[in-house]
Amino acid sequence: MRRSLLAVAVGFAIAATGMKPALADEFTVADIEVEGLQRVSAGSVFAAFPINIGDRMGEARLATAIKDLFSTGLFTDIEASRDQGVLILSVKERPSISSIEIDGNKNIETQMLMDALAGAGLEEGQVFRRATLEKLELEILRSYIAQGRYNARVKATAEELPRNRVAVRLDINEGSVAAIRHINIIGNQAFGDEELTDLFELRTSSWWNSLTNKDKYARERLSGDLETLRSFYLDRGYLDFSVESSQVSISPDKQKVFIAIALDEGPQYTISEIRLRGDLIVGEEELRKFIPVEAGDVFSRAKMTAISEALSFRLGREGYAFANVNPVPEPGEDNSAVVTFFVEPGKRAYVRRVNFEGNVSTKDEVLRQEMTQMEGGVASSDRIEFSKSRLERLGFFQGVEVDTVPVPGTDDLVDVNYRVQEQPTGSLSASVGFSQNSGVILGASVSENNFFGTGKRVSFGVNVSDSVKSANISYLDPYFTVDGVSRGFSLFARETDYEEEDISSYLLDEYGGRLTFGYPMDSITRLNFGLGVTQSNIKPGVFSAQEVRDFITEEGDSFNNYFLFTSWRRSTLNRGVLPTDGYSHSVSLDVAVPGSDLTFYKATYRTDFYFPLVDSSNWVIRARTELGYGDGYGDRTQMPFFEHFYSGGYGSVRGYRANSLGNKAERVSGDLSDPDPFGGNVLTEAGLELIFPTPFAGDSRSMRTSFFVDAGQVFDTERGFDPEFTEVRTSAGLSFQWITAVGPLAFSLAKPLNDKAGDDTQVFQFSLGQTF
Repeated sequence: MRRSLLAVAVGFAIAATGMKPALADEFTVADIEVEGLQRVSAGSVFAAFPINIGDRMGEARLATAIKDLFSTGLFTDIEASRDQGVLILSVKERPSISSIEIDGNKNIETQMLMDALAGAGLEEGQVFRRATLEKLELEILRSYIAQGRYNARVKATAEELPRNRVAVRLDINEGSVAAIRHINIIGNQAFGDEELTDLFELRTSSWWNSLTNKDKYARERLSGDLETLRSFYLDRGYLDFSVESSQVSISPDKQKVFIAIALDEGPQYTISEIRLRGDLIVGEEELRKFIPVEAGDVFSRAKMTAISEALSFRLGREGYAFANVNPVPEPGEDNSAVVTFFVEPGKRAYVRRVNFEGNVSTKDEVLRQEMTQMEGGVASSDRIEFSKSRLERLGFFQGVEVDTVPVPGTDDLVDVNYRVQEQPTGSLSASVGFSQNSGVILGASVSENNFFGTGKRVSFGVNVSDSVKSANISYLDPYFTVDGVSRGFSLFARETDYEEEDISSYLLDEYGGRLTFGYPMDSITRLNFGLGVTQSNIKPGVFSAQEVRDFITEEGDSFNNYFLFTSWRRSTLNRGVLPTDGYSHSVSLDVAVPGSDLTFYKATYRTDFYFPLVDSSNWVIRARTELGYGDGYGDRTQMPFFEHFYSGGYGSVRGYRANSLGNKAERVSGDLSDPDPFGGNVLTEAGLELIFPTPFAGDSRSMRTSFFVDAGQVFDTERGFDPEFTEVRTSAGLSFQWITAVGPLAFSLAKPLNDKAGDDTQVFQFSLGQTF
């Protein structure tokens, strides 16, 4: 006969009073049966139930065993009974979750909510716990409140289904974000309310702030603004500054937020003394060169941090790769502070190995060629970083990262690990473009800047436009020798119709080639030199200028010229395309040597400076110049007209038509058209630009917008047009550049500032695509 073990408990109570119990206090478990199981296996029950067949069992042990079984969370009710020696467990399982549905959420993704439910154990197939669901409902509501959605509502329901299952549903009404109506700052004396609130990301409600969502309250944004406020004061010497409290009040309709911030500024501290303490491996006099503050200056935490980094980097140059420099201000009673930089250089480190990861196509030796940090040498921080910069400038990698890792078991050895992410270095492409001076541009090219992973550059291409038809092939080995001497060659064929370029009417066919060598003078300076040969053929047009006809009559129409050329370039530009920092200087000289049909020379000088105005390099000043001069020598009194410099147009003096500046050519009899530009042997150009962030565009690496002022002119001393400042043309305007998938897009709106009668002006100029 089955007997409830509740009777056994009663028996224990009788025994305690001296009465004879109805049942024995204990019994030996002959068998265990489980009733009521649906999804849970009997094995799971026996694994959690600490009583086995053959055990002696009493009421106390049974109570503990049932408690352990309850702790699994699988059951809502457990009843124990006994039939002779058989222990019978009757259980009621918790329902399982059949489905979960979420509706009404927009600002928190469904997957994020599902992940939160799964983290709490609520997912399809799992046991359903209503208490957990109610807790999660509250947490989701708190997430919306943190976004400023104080009128949000979250309702969780569980619909019972057959076979002991439930369908869980979350109905969410996100409501609207409460707008900030007022930010009140209390306790500020040194700075006004407007100056401080301008630092905040959060703003009070206005049409613009509503449009940009800056007036929408969020707890995380307020925390960030308070940290910005704290940094603002510490960077201005308020060492004792503190935010006493920040209170957020909600209007009864939960649509308006009022923020009150109480702060204690404290006094402003100045620096009374700068001290250096610790193990000064580098002399104190040398280290003080990196401390651009002195007694009497206002304390700034930002400056102290920058000085610490500069000192650590300076110690790193000597091989102390793990140097630590901590600035400690000691406020005094007279509102001054003694700042002590504690220097802990650690042990000098040496490089055991330089390792490369991620270069699947590029050979290790190509990367090692760029290393200035050698294995076995002192681990120099500037050499390690400069080696990284050299890898980035190769153009083979989308990104380069470097880590200096201590060698296990040693305290003076490190491994330098460079991780690179390769990007395509070759192209097989066709292009189409248009420019105002060249018309439609069609081209095709094959190029590989990292030929079979060797770092060599190979390319050939063709280009066809209204004015130019050309083909070229080139090869360059940047490490022809281990010292970085480069060698390359190029062959070209080009036919140019200058009438299509709005220049005097004639056709020029040129064929030639060049052999070049480059020598690195230092890490940022390179000297190039070489020789070349060019065959030039001139065909006059119907109305060629008188100067063209006179030249052909005197010199002929076919020439073989042999060139020696050299160039010098020094560049610290941070990017190859659209740089934002650094400078570039270059000087080049081409000489048609004796033995050529025409003996002449051309020299050019170019500069390009970029000055970032802010740390983010979004605002940059650019200054550029280009100067050119050419002349004949020997029995030649002038350079050939087809080697003239030209000025005007995009990339030159914007606002004036391309190639239009300078003296015009002399018209021949019967030519009633306007005189054509003829260029000259003296070029002068300069430009000043203010580069600023492109509105509504986040990618500053592929887009550029600027205000500019251009100036320039081309002079012809052989025809009496000598350089004069009053003849220099100027313009001002707005420019935009964009590196698109089909090539660079560029346009400008420019207003000529001092154009004269006869000048060919052009307010809007643009080009799409590029020539090869």
